[in-house]
Amino acid sequence: METKKNIPEHSLDHLPIGKSTVVTDLNAHGIQRHRMMDLGLIKGAPIEALHKSPCGDPTAYNIMGAVIALRKEDAKKIIIKDVFER
Repeated sequence: METKKNIPEHSLDHLPIGKSTVVTDLNAHGIQRHRMMDLGLIKGAPIEALHKSPCGDPTAYNIMGAVIALRKEDAKKIIIKDVFER
């Protein structure tokens, strides 16, 4: 019998600037979920936090080669693996 490894997960808003990880799930539904998927936020997609705006929100992320700005409210709905350096 195989057991799954426990992989620490967090929401995207906890990803430090300059760090990379991958998407594991989305906690969004309906049109918002489809929009996120259209932006490349799918399971296994690489993502890197690039920089925050001067006010702290939104944050710019590199998602599969495209720079996308996400509000903290939306980033909380994106589940990621534990952080690793690029």
